[in-house]
Amino acid sequence: MSPAELRDRVAAFLAEHPPASTERSAFLHARYAAGLAWVHFPEGHGGLGVARGLQPMVEGLFAAAGAPDNNPRANGIGLGMVAPTLLGYASEEQRQRFLEPLWCGEEIWCQLFSEPGAGSDLAGLATRAVPDGDGWVVNGQKVWTSGAHNADFAILVARTDPDVPKHRGITYFLVDMHDPGVEVRPLRQITGEAEFNEVFLTDVRIPDAMRVGEVGDGWRVANGTLNNERVAIGGHAAPREGGMLGLVAASWREHPEQHTAELHDRLMRLYVEAEVARYTGQRLRQQLAVGQPGPAGSAMKLTFARLNQQLSGLDLEIRGEDGLRYESEPGWTMRRPEHVDFTGRDAVYRYLRAKGNSIEGGTSEILRNIVAERVLGLPAEPRVDKDVAWKEVPR
Repeated sequence: MSPAELRDRVAAFLAEHPPASTERSAFLHARYAAGLAWVHFPEGHGGLGVARGLQPMVEGLFAAAGAPDNNPRANGIGLGMVAPTLLGYASEEQRQRFLEPLWCGEEIWCQLFSEPGAGSDLAGLATRAVPDGDGWVVNGQKVWTSGAHNADFAILVARTDPDVPKHRGITYFLVDMHDPGVEVRPLRQITGEAEFNEVFLTDVRIPDAMRVGEVGDGWRVANGTLNNERVAIGGHAAPREGGMLGLVAASWREHPEQHTAELHDRLMRLYVEAEVARYTGQRLRQQLAVGQPGPAGSAMKLTFARLNQQLSGLDLEIRGEDGLRYESEPGWTMRRPEHVDFTGRDAVYRYLRAKGNSIEGGTSEILRNIVAERVLGLPAEPRVDKDVAWKEVPR
C-alpha cells in the first residue's frame, strides 16, 4: 500500500466516522477494526501489514482531524512493550483477547520483571511459579513496577525450574492485577511522588492459557520485551530541539543574565550530542521497520539517560536561583500519577526525575555490557554461574 492509498483510506474512515460526532470508544474500536491502529501490524490485529514508517503519517492525519487518541501516556508499557511482545510470541487466542482493548486504552498494563535480589541480574529472579492442575501458583515479590497502581494486567517472568541454569528455568506469563493475592504498595521517589511500586504475589493462580511461549523459554520472550522497552524509552521520535534539549534551549534564551562562556560551551556540546542521538534514533527506527529490535536499542537508551541527566542539570544552572523553586502544588506531597513524565512540570522536578533514567529500562552499567558484547563484539564479562543450576547459586 502506497502512502497515497493509505491517506485515502484514512480520509474514507474519517468521513464514515466523524470525530466530532462519534463516541470516543466507538471511534477507537472502529479504527482498530479498520487496520488503522498499528498500521504495520498484521490485518486482524489493528494493522494493514504496511511499512512501520507510515505510522507517523497516519497519526498526523488523525490528529489534524481532531480525532481522539488512546491516551498513550497512560499505557506506555502496554503500547511500547506488551503489544510487540504479544505479536511476536503470544498465541493467536491471546492476541485476539488482549491487543484490541490494550490499543483502545481500556486495559492498562505494567511489567513484573525486577525483584529486590534480581534487578541488573534479572535472570537470577526468585519468584516461583509451580504447576497446579491446569494452571500455576505464583509466589514472590517484584519491585520498581511503574504504573502498577493503575494496571489491569501485567507481564510476569517467574522461575518454573530451579534445577537448571538461571536463564533456562524461566517462564513468561500474563497476570490479572485484580486477582486475589496481588498486592501493590507505593514506593515514594525523590520527586515526592510514587509513580512506581513494589508488588507482592501470594498464592496467585494463573491459568496455563495465560502463559506466553513454552515453559522454560521465558528468557527469550523477556529479551524481546526488553529490547522493545529500550527502544520505547531511548529511540522515540523527537523534533529538532525536542524533549529536554528544547526546554534547556528555552531557558538559555529566557535568562540572558546567566550567560557565560562556560555555560554556552556546555550547551553547544550537549546540543550537538542530542542532534547526533536524534539522527541515530531515526536510523534505528528505520532498522525496526524491516525487522525486530536488537541490542542497538541499548545504546540509544544509554544515551538518552546520560543526556537527560546532563541537560536537566545544566537547566538548573542556567536558571540560577529560579531553578531551585519546586512547584508549590503538589511539591513533595505524596501523589500517584497516572503516567511517567520525563520532561514535564518545573526544572527541579525534571532534574530529580532524570536520576531514574539510568536505572529504568536496564541500568546504564548493564547496557554498557550489552553494547560492548553484542554490538561491538568485545569479549564477554566472566560469568561463573552460567552453567550452574539456579538453586545452587549463592544468594
